[in-house]
Amino acid sequence: MKLHDYQWELVDKVVENKRVNLFVPMGLGKTVTVLTALDILSLTDDCFPALVLGPLRVVASTWPDEVAKWDHLKHLKVSVVTGTKAEREAALRREADIYCMNYDNLQWLDTALREKPWPFKTVVADECSKLKGYRTRQGSVRAAVLGKYVHDDVTRYIGLTGTPASNGVQDIWAITWFVDRGQRLGRTFSSFSQRWFAPDWSGYGLVPHKHSQGEIQELIKDISLSLNAADHFDLTEPIRNNIYVDLPNGARDQYRQMETQMFTELAGEEVEAFSAAAKTMKLLQFANGAVYTDESGGYGEAHDGKIEALRSVVEEANGAPVLVAYHFKSDLERLLKAFPKARALDKSTKTIRDWNAGKIPVLLAHPASAGHGLNLAAGGSILAFFSVNWNLEEHLQIIERIGPTRQAQLGSGRAVYLHYILARNTVDELVMQRLDGKKSVQQILMDAMKRRAK
Repeated sequence: MKLHDYQWELVDKVVENKRVNLFVPMGLGKTVTVLTALDILSLTDDCFPALVLGPLRVVASTWPDEVAKWDHLKHLKVSVVTGTKAEREAALRREADIYCMNYDNLQWLDTALREKPWPFKTVVADECSKLKGYRTRQGSVRAAVLGKYVHDDVTRYIGLTGTPASNGVQDIWAITWFVDRGQRLGRTFSSFSQRWFAPDWSGYGLVPHKHSQGEIQELIKDISLSLNAADHFDLTEPIRNNIYVDLPNGARDQYRQMETQMFTELAGEEVEAFSAAAKTMKLLQFANGAVYTDESGGYGEAHDGKIEALRSVVEEANGAPVLVAYHFKSDLERLLKAFPKARALDKSTKTIRDWNAGKIPVLLAHPASAGHGLNLAAGGSILAFFSVNWNLEEHLQIIERIGPTRQAQLGSGRAVYLHYILARNTVDELVMQRLDGKKSVQQILMDAMKRRAK
């Protein structure tokens, strides 16, 4: 695999600047870009060990997976600092080039180091928008811990986010402070807000002056690089991103037992495609995290891997609305519980109006309910598939609700992002073969059964 030209632009920005923010949408390869830049820097610069901060799922799987996937990065040693206190301590003692840790453990790290010197020469803040609540004398505790070290004890700092200012240009101050300690936008948030904002009608919020955004962008352009998808991609096609989730060990064993039984039932004689697809329903449910246990709709939860992956998508969207495709009612119930601000797509015209007006941060839709004629493009251009199913027509239809054609009709100029959340080595991957190719359901399952038998 080779990096794209736009990724090399990002690599150059990191190599040439010791402290920088990269504003890159999810799914465009910022992880491998930063890893490549650090690997290049390590040849002439003392940039390791590096500390990568991010949401739990991202640091536990995405960063290690990228190192393992790319041949030019496989020599890098990665230690994942998550889990129990004992596991984190052991991971911190392990010799590595890159230490990956979730933001929630920053306070623990501060305590664990005690009087020891800060050991990391580089800090990478993935989804650095999580630091936007930082203030020099108050604000989020996690950001305050990082703020203690990030300038005096860290040589290189790289901030990564796809949405640096989803709630307004006021978000820019904190994530820029971690790069330049307030040199460009003011040493404190107070001085920043007094210069470029006025109180809103309530007296508590801020409204930027007309000239503010342009001036702020000009001041930070030397330490920031923003990737505009329209400059590098054909926006007549969606930008796809597969997000893989690993089943926990116990769940993996249960899944294998269920899969073996299903393949055994298929092995006897030829079965019609719809029957073969029906036999995979339990596997699809399990891959999503919950399996029906009776005909009345009761279900047992097996894992929450996909929910955590979706949480990362929503968090990185940072306020941009996300349309989520689900398949089973158990999916819907669990998603509504995990995302209290989410709404389910129903027959009410108010729901559609609210979505298109930007009032719904997460809209949960069954592909069958998002059929012909429904236009959801004004509400957003991010679609996450919490679950996938064999029905190709429904799959294409829900994409079209916010797809490139709809965006073009609106004149939005937005790229359409499709995030597929897939349980690794499960029937999810077989369904994707069906959605991407022309094979029948039955043929895909039979081919998979033969591979399993070898």
